[in-house]
Amino acid sequence: MQYATPPGSDPEQFQRPSSRSGQRELLDGLKQGVLLGLAILALTLPPPYPYRGAVLPEPAAGVALPGPATGVALPGPATGVALPGPATGAAQTQQAPRFANFLGEEASAEVRHIANWVVDSGDNSQLFFVIIDKKNTRVFVFDSSGNLRGATPVLIGSAIGDEAVAGIGRRPIAEVQPHERTTSAGRFMGESGRNASGEDVVWVDYDAAVSMHRVRTVEPSQRRLERLASPTTEDNRISYGCINMPVEFFDNVLKPAFNASYGVVYVLPEVKSVAEVFTSAYDVAAKHGVTPTIEHPNPARGIGMLNS
Repeated sequence: MQYATPPGSDPEQFQRPSSRSGQRELLDGLKQGVLLGLAILALTLPPPYPYRGAVLPEPAAGVALPGPATGVALPGPATGVALPGPATGAAQTQQAPRFANFLGEEASAEVRHIANWVVDSGDNSQLFFVIIDKKNTRVFVFDSSGNLRGATPVLIGSAIGDEAVAGIGRRPIAEVQPHERTTSAGRFMGESGRNASGEDVVWVDYDAAVSMHRVRTVEPSQRRLERLASPTTEDNRISYGCINMPVEFFDNVLKPAFNASYGVVYVLPEVKSVAEVFTSAYDVAAKHGVTPTIEHPNPARGIGMLNS
């Protein structure tokens, strides 16, 4: 069957598309074919790695998983090659032990234990420090390096105990009961100050109104000076909790130690153990594996340095 050619038209142009239009249609067809092929390939091929959360199939029974070939040694250090470590002969720095210097003064084992620990550990923060031995009713004053400045008998609280009654420092002294008149044990930051009577003192436990001060003789019947001079310790318990000491010792030894700054006061317990109260204290000689040095008396300690 033949179609009539419209008048004025080109028969070739009517029967087939132009060459430019044909090229475009050919490219579009190729693109669609490529995309269709990629889609089919993606559906048929397995993914290169399992999807997150996918359960991997377990190997069949009796099938061995692949591993290193038999007899193949895993890589390791070469024979005779030493692993890196500290250099041979490297010196280990260790602090030399430090002990308090009592200058030949007699002191209990507990006093020496605490004094040596303070010096070796630096617990006094480079301040003067004081140790009060309640069991033997004595006080020891050291400079910041642990050299003894003086020691003397003292008077302490009449009641035996290491704890202060709560709120006792805010009560009038007349209301303090005999069993409450204790001298608190522990570590305190001492400082100079004045009490309610305007007397200069060194505060030990400010909240409990416990201080170190000159011996008071306002009550002759208490015979405080005689108690200080006696060789026994039982009669040195007479105060409401404060530490009384000879006037000369307070003025010449204790007060100068606290004039410029604070100081640390260690009050040893009499009911509890030293380890209970001073949990960080340690035996210096045992820690460093040494023997404590032998002290020699210093004959030039001067006024106020000898026992009162």
